[in-house]
Amino acid sequence: MKSGASESRLRHILTIGREYLTHWAIAGVIIALTGFAPEHWFADLFQHTELPHLLTGLPAIDFRLVAVCVGVAIIVTNVVIQNRKQSIAKGQPRNATAFGKVGATQEIKYCRSADGVKLAYATAGNGPVLVKTGNWLNHLEYDWESPVWRHLILGLAKNHTLIRYDARGNGLSDWEVPELSLNTWVSDLEAVVDAAGLERFPLLGISQGCAVSIVYAAKHPQRVSKLILYGGFVLGAKKRSPEERDKRNALATLMRLGWGQDNPAFRQVFTNIFIPGATEEQKDFFNELERRTTTPELAAKMFDATGDIDLTAFVGEVRAPTLVMHARGDMIVPVDAGRALASRIPGARFVVLQGQNHLFLENEPATMQFFKEVDDFLKN
Repeated sequence: MKSGASESRLRHILTIGREYLTHWAIAGVIIALTGFAPEHWFADLFQHTELPHLLTGLPAIDFRLVAVCVGVAIIVTNVVIQNRKQSIAKGQPRNATAFGKVGATQEIKYCRSADGVKLAYATAGNGPVLVKTGNWLNHLEYDWESPVWRHLILGLAKNHTLIRYDARGNGLSDWEVPELSLNTWVSDLEAVVDAAGLERFPLLGISQGCAVSIVYAAKHPQRVSKLILYGGFVLGAKKRSPEERDKRNALATLMRLGWGQDNPAFRQVFTNIFIPGATEEQKDFFNELERRTTTPELAAKMFDATGDIDLTAFVGEVRAPTLVMHARGDMIVPVDAGRALASRIPGARFVVLQGQNHLFLENEPATMQFFKEVDDFLKN
């Protein structure tokens, strides 16, 4: 009985004490940094509370020491956070996942496209080469840390030497460019694989990157050993239906008007369509990705160019074995667009993944299914 009463009392003390933790922390930070601790702080801390009464009979507690400990803990935490931010800038992943190790690193290099645009590309992992084409909103360094992209990058680099790049207008590649179009995006891929010294390799395209992969595979059949496509289409949104065209134009207007603001409200509209099943952390990272990756005007131009894509003349020319995957509830590119794409590529296999996000996130079933399909396809 005594034991139960003591536990109840202790829980009550902790409940009340919790509301004073902030005051202790503030006081502790100042004490730890300056050594200065006015007596009235600690008198005020307990004024009009039942805490002193509850503490009667308990071992004496030096709350000044508690404040110092809490303050030091906050200082140490801030140092850790700053170190983590510095490691992000150096291209170090934040933590280990099921898809990669803490010590994984990437090497970033640069090359020039045929029209002189500087392109950044990265290599990570070990094993057979796998090339991922650039798509809209990539940033080699920020994606490396992002909870939206990190699991994909580390998962692909686990058993392969993954080569990926920022297309023109994105990330670490040149933003001021003479042209943004499907043809120039294909030219970017040609420049990167040549700079990397690749002769024949499997090619992965995601979203807009599917179109780049398809055109490259059709033009260079001798260099593409296998083709993997996720979230792709034959016709861009502006060519699929009047409704999708109007929606696309409205989103492009939002980008031009609102993406440059500190308030992420405008960017959040697109984020909610792109990854509706994301956590708040993932949405915050994607909002920041939208701001960091490019300018609002360039984002809108690339979005428009993607909406105008027409692969009708290329899909039938693909000769590489092809795997096409698509999320069933994709709100950016409907699953029917992915099914139509697979039906137009000779011999392509189509797989529907369960999910509603345009890019599958780490903790959803589609993720493991995606990697299993990719591994099986590349092994056979």
